[in-house]
Amino acid sequence: MGGSNYIKNLRSKVGNSTLMIPSVAAVILDVNDRILLQDKSGEPWSLPAGMIEPGESPSKAVIRETEEETGLIVTPIRLLGVFGGEHFRYVYPNGDQVEYTVILMRCSIVHDTGVIAESETKSLDYFDKDSMPELALPYPKEVLFNELAPTQIQ
Repeated sequence: MGGSNYIKNLRSKVGNSTLMIPSVAAVILDVNDRILLQDKSGEPWSLPAGMIEPGESPSKAVIRETEEETGLIVTPIRLLGVFGGEHFRYVYPNGDQVEYTVILMRCSIVHDTGVIAESETKSLDYFDKDSMPELALPYPKEVLFNELAPTQIQ
């Protein structure tokens, strides 16, 4: 999780206690329908994802987070689902506890800047449905890989 001032301020008051975090995640598929995953230092593989900052729309958040974590400029094209609850609880290596409510969006690559701003990104790789590693959060594979009816993203 990024070190936003908002979270730092909350953590200074509640310590490692569970925070409910509104967040976004990007599903980016290549021409072979393989999904882009991020290998984070010391954590399980994940989708490009992160917290929605105060005052930020979900679509702006997914664009920002994806660029920071992958160097890719994307455009969100489809809402895939909203996930949360006990299966989306996570404890970071430093002991910080969170429970995410994740807005999952299918995104299309507009441009590759070649610059990954987040030091937490160890590597990026594409995986097909049958060879992808277990993710930090349990997104249903059928949602990650199936095309769904278009939903406008605001």
